Amino acid sequence: QVQLVESGGGLVQAGGSLRLSCAASGRTFTGYLMGWFRQAPGKEREFVAAIRWYGDTTYYADSVKGRFTISRDSAENTVYLQMNNLKPEDTAVYYCAVRRGIDYARRPPEYQYWGRGTQVTVSS
Repeated sequence: QVQLVESGGGLVQAGGSLRLSCAASGRTFTGYLMGWFRQAPGKEREFVAAIRWYGDTTYYADSVKGRFTISRDSAENTVYLQMNNLKPEDTAVYYCAVRRGIDYARRPPEYQYWGRGTQVTVSS
């Protein structure tokens, strides 16, 4: 049973930084794609970033490119999302997700496992 637990959310002022963590358990993730999504009130869930469990290939939404960095620690089974220069429009619940296979995917239905999310609020 795959479990994903996010942490690190909170309230921050515009221009500030946060680092989200996603602790993954329940299997080995070789050959999997790890992703971060977010959902703001009244909006659809949207892709933020993804990384292959093995290798350095990363993918980003245009809206966060240059500000957010996704990384993973294979030994700790943890994926991180470093968020810098945060903006009020980054306010959302952030979800960790896992996709079987390493092919790039940005639509939520393409990911099979999800965490419960962590709230990020950026004040202006």
